[in-house]
Amino acid sequence: MTKAEVIAEISTKTGIEKADVLMTVEAFFKVVKDSMTEGHNIYVRGFGSFVNKKRARKVARNISKNTSLIIEEHYIPSFKPSKTFVAKIKNSKKVKAVTAKA
Repeated sequence: MTKAEVIAEISTKTGIEKADVLMTVEAFFKVVKDSMTEGHNIYVRGFGSFVNKKRARKVARNISKNTSLIIEEHYIPSFKPSKTFVAKIKNSKKVKAVTAKA
């Protein structure tokens, strides 16, 4: 599902115009990005957590040049789904049917 499809779905379910839904969704993404950039995590009960994960310093290899380089410790954004969200996906009959076809 694309962002446009999500916006259309929310618009039809709530009766709010697509332009207003688009502004709301874009504002949510901006708040998430800005908060995580400042080092804050975001917790949405029943959905999941947007957290900054720390990656340790490590030595990587460039196989083609046979050299090593050091990657300093850094942070990456990550999403961790809540237990109720994971349980809902695990028990979904539609997800099982779609994966059985693939």
